Amino acid sequence: MTFCELREKDVINIRDCKRLGHVADLILDPKNGCILALITSASDKLWGILGKDNECEIPWCKIKQIGPDIILVDLEAPSKPTPHPPR
Repeated sequence: MTFCELREKDVINIRDCKRLGHVADLILDPKNGCILALITSASDKLWGILGKDNECEIPWCKIKQIGPDIILVDLEAPSKPTPHPPR
């Protein structure tokens, strides 16, 4: 599989079924050339200009399956901050 083929796949978290984006980059171990992590990029932009880009680093050990169209990962959902009572 080539990097171009990886970039076309959607990355989905199996814990909450949320789409994390597409593969944008790889982190490689320079000593042995093994992949350490995937970097995904999901854009929340309106018409490509208004909004923000969200990046997520996914350790290789969290990847559960690479299929023909998607990559399934097992990431814990981010914890939500506890609301503080009004003063």
